[in-house]
Amino acid sequence: MTNTLTIRSRGDRHDGPKVRRRPAHSSRPAWEEPPTPVGQAAKGLTIGATLAVVLVPLWIIVLTSFSTPGAINRAGGLVLWPDGLTTASYVQMLEDSTVLSALVVSLGITVVGTAVSMVVSILCAYGLSRPRSLGHRFILVLLIVTMFVNGGLIPTFLVVTGLGGYGAWWALILPSAVSVFNILVLRAFYSETSGELIDAARMDGAGDWRILWSVVLPTSRAVTAVIALFYGVGYWNSFFNVMLYMPTDSEKWPLQYVLLTYVNRGNGMPGSFNGGFGNTATQTAPLSLQMAVVVLTLVPLVLVYPFVQKHLRTGVLTGAIKG
Repeated sequence: MTNTLTIRSRGDRHDGPKVRRRPAHSSRPAWEEPPTPVGQAAKGLTIGATLAVVLVPLWIIVLTSFSTPGAINRAGGLVLWPDGLTTASYVQMLEDSTVLSALVVSLGITVVGTAVSMVVSILCAYGLSRPRSLGHRFILVLLIVTMFVNGGLIPTFLVVTGLGGYGAWWALILPSAVSVFNILVLRAFYSETSGELIDAARMDGAGDWRILWSVVLPTSRAVTAVIALFYGVGYWNSFFNVMLYMPTDSEKWPLQYVLLTYVNRGNGMPGSFNGGFGNTATQTAPLSLQMAVVVLTLVPLVLVYPFVQKHLRTGVLTGAIKG
């Protein structure tokens, strides 16, 4: 007790500036100033505005897809508030064989294309990350040059068609199978793989294939998942290659090209008012049917993203900073 009183009395006699002590449980860095009410309010408004910019268009699209023709007519187009909801657009869309076929094509292109792109990118990135690889610096320079200089659209079209790609499935995958940016991100991450682990694996008799499969890939799951997401989203949203190599074969159209045909070009779907098919009692507004197709294209990404979201920060930022 005496020591405690002595310490306090000495503190009372101290005439220097008072230092504001931070609570022991605070996780804020010591050099960072405490938040102010104005700063907190500005952050809240910024986050709220960002959410509104993202969520309001999605809300309008989903609500319009469930709206009746009368509600769309009263709203003058896109619907902002619920006014007569129906699932007729989704029923009509799922009854259309073109949409279902396009959905299967899109899923197939996305799965196969992502697998091909990941295999090529991982092998290329691993080879470029090894210092003793033959010609790895020269190949790296060539890859970087292609990010800024390329042959152009017409030479690419002539090469693909000259190899028999017009109307072929591989023309939707191989021309865009490799992204140099993704390879550079993977290479930067692989270059920082623990040298002790690789040396230990070599001492145990492991070759490069075994090291890649058992050492490098298990320690790079975050960046691998993020790059796979990048490739998957790219294949899922692609439609330009279809316009180039199979514009007339509707059986090979992916969902995004069907969306372009029905929404952007204003063509009618079977069962809609401007399509002229179906029972009059079950006809749907063209805009409602178009928005239903838009929602269908968004559903797979919304389902997959939560499983990959946790890897975005640790994958992309770490892979970009390292190296």
